Amino acid sequence: MKHGTLLTLLVMPLSLAFSLPMRAESLSLNGSWTLDYWEQGRTAVVSPEGMAGIRYGTVPATVPGNVELDLLAAGLIEEPELGSNVYLLRKYEGYQWRYSRHFKSPAFSDVDDLALRFGGIDCFAEIFLNGIHVGNASNMLIEHEYDVRDAVSAPGEDNLLEVYIRSSVIEGRKNIPPTISLNFAQPESVFARRAPHTYGWDIMPRLVSAGLWRDVSLEVRSPVHIVDAHWYTNAIDLEARTASVYLDYTITLPARFQDGKMRAEVIITKDGKEKVRYSKAIYTHAIREKINVEDVEFRWPRGYGEPALYDVTLRILDEGGKEIDSNRKRLGIRTIKLESTTTNTEENPGKFCFIVNGERIYVHGSNWTPMDALHSRDPQHLERTFAIVTDLNCNMLRCWGGNVYEDHPFYDLCDENGVMVWQDFSMGCTQYPQDLDFQRTIMDEIRSVVVKLRTHPSIVLWAGNNEDDQALTWSLKNFMIDPNRDVISREVIPRVIYECDPTRPYLPSSPFYSEEVYSLGNQTRFMPEDHLWGPRGYYKDPFYTEAKCLFASEIGYHGMPNRESLEKMFPKESVYPWSDVKERRWKEDWLTKAVRIFGEQGYTPDRNNLMINQVRLLFGEVPTDLDDFIFASQSVQAEAMKYFIEMFRGRKFVPNTGMLWWNIRDGWPLISDAIVDWYFSPKMAYYFIRNAQKDVCVLINDASEGGHPLVVTNDTREAASGEVTVTDVGSGKVVFKGKYEVGPNGREVIARLPERSGQGIFKIDYTGRGGESLHNHYLYGKAPFSLKEYRNLLKKTGMFELE
Repeated sequence: MKHGTLLTLLVMPLSLAFSLPMRAESLSLNGSWTLDYWEQGRTAVVSPEGMAGIRYGTVPATVPGNVELDLLAAGLIEEPELGSNVYLLRKYEGYQWRYSRHFKSPAFSDVDDLALRFGGIDCFAEIFLNGIHVGNASNMLIEHEYDVRDAVSAPGEDNLLEVYIRSSVIEGRKNIPPTISLNFAQPESVFARRAPHTYGWDIMPRLVSAGLWRDVSLEVRSPVHIVDAHWYTNAIDLEARTASVYLDYTITLPARFQDGKMRAEVIITKDGKEKVRYSKAIYTHAIREKINVEDVEFRWPRGYGEPALYDVTLRILDEGGKEIDSNRKRLGIRTIKLESTTTNTEENPGKFCFIVNGERIYVHGSNWTPMDALHSRDPQHLERTFAIVTDLNCNMLRCWGGNVYEDHPFYDLCDENGVMVWQDFSMGCTQYPQDLDFQRTIMDEIRSVVVKLRTHPSIVLWAGNNEDDQALTWSLKNFMIDPNRDVISREVIPRVIYECDPTRPYLPSSPFYSEEVYSLGNQTRFMPEDHLWGPRGYYKDPFYTEAKCLFASEIGYHGMPNRESLEKMFPKESVYPWSDVKERRWKEDWLTKAVRIFGEQGYTPDRNNLMINQVRLLFGEVPTDLDDFIFASQSVQAEAMKYFIEMFRGRKFVPNTGMLWWNIRDGWPLISDAIVDWYFSPKMAYYFIRNAQKDVCVLINDASEGGHPLVVTNDTREAASGEVTVTDVGSGKVVFKGKYEVGPNGREVIARLPERSGQGIFKIDYTGRGGESLHNHYLYGKAPFSLKEYRNLLKKTGMFELE
């Protein structure tokens, strides 16, 4: 018998038939599975019956996982992270896969609900339980849940679960975009809802995988259970330390339980101390509770105060007080606003500033990019990668639109550490379909993501996509397409935000080409927020120094990984040099790591030559010794990144409001803009940025009006003061010695240092808010610099360990 019969229920006493079982239980289906694989061909297998006559291979599989990891464990493929091996995986893009496993049914009653949950299915799949088709999937990016009450075996009996996954490339090519836009992502990706970077990007290789890449479980639930509980701040009074918060919750509530005998209990605690507790009778399935909280500890972004969090619980109790279900989350009491305008011109200066609890926040942070090309491994990288975020004192991360949506543990870390999250939706650099089917797909995806994540107080902005507006300017040069006609970012997404999360701001695209910007010729110089990439020449070129944007949400510079990392990512013969070699394969490996999208063909940003050029611009020469070149390249990146950050911080609020540099860590062994490589080996830029992103930072900007501004910027809500000494490292002469004072959230020019002739490094020694000794430096003079002299001066500062 697969489930209880109606006759059994009819002969039971009513008090027993309608009594509720204990709260929900979860059976994990992670672990060992079996993986079958075969070439998909023109006709895909979509049911167990379709396996007749199919010749397939079989390997053990691990869930969560990706098929490539199982093939690697079985010895069927070479290490994809080495050299150009990743492109040997392209033949598997046309394969089909079957995951299968047996499991015993858990205990459940005749009135329980049973749901099969997948945290992530990549991507086009049919799901069978005991030969019964229970559902399908076509979106890698969201969670999937299926009612399996009519398919599961009786408690204690065996079940067979099968997931048939079709080729994302073959499925994607069934829908050809009406207009082929110029973009990183290939046309086959446009209709497929999977991480855009997987089809190949300039920061990640092409690796179109498949798999059950997040947790799988069978959920046993009471017929009355919590569907969703959303906590959010309604209003605050900072001076009175009071707030009102809302709890919106929905539950399943069969008609027989609508008599008010069941109760909902609400509990709010802080550090184990109860702040609010009450219960109310339940008469309906959807309720909004307004809750007043006193003696509030507000949540502030990193540096501006404590990221206070409350433990909040919703419990459903039966008439005897027994808990039927509960939902536990954390609430950060705060308000968020994006003060922005649609243009930024000399006649009408614009705005783009985040306001938290009524306070302007200066943003210093980074872009959060894929942690791994094979996303089932993401959790193993999370804590080490996030430690970089806190060590560098980032107060915001922009979750880039070419990635997957991170899971709760990432946002938990942001919540706990006062890190604000700018969340792109997973679209980028592409003209996406406008048809009704795609609109419905995106509507379902956005609703799923927003409802899942919206209680996290760290999220301060939803953004429609990454550079989709801008992508329309990359081709059709003589015919400007108006991005404001894009129904996805201008209509579909904001409708869902309006319905599901109206308290957070929404930005249609980053950067955002508003109707006003379009009328001015689609020029980025009229936009308050921009991505500053450009020609990537000398980092003090006018492209950077004369940029008009108030907020830079992307900016970066190239830098070599350390030698130890190069020796891990390349075959021994390919390590150096990357040109003028006997074996073409060695050069190809360097182009692969540059990054190319398609093996020997396809787009590559030519970063190896770009890197050579950047070294030549700063140092006037290109070292032929590998270690010297690594040092030169990392020095250029470090000075550039530090310069960008300090250029904006030195103009805090007049006019600049923040910068999110690119990027924290590579998600694959690469030559890139990241400041930490795939192997968690920091480049020199890591240490320069750590000095430049202190809450209270003393820095030197380029000379103007005959002198270098010595600036102190304070990204806290308390006044700060201390002592400052500036020394010319080469001569040992003290250039300035004095004190600084700066108000809350302020910026002050401490002094103007006379512009010096020649070249050198100023070392800045100063005391921070707690009296700690802090350091910074400034490279003065005009390029090119002597690489040897630069190394000597940098070593002489005593700030960095140089070999």
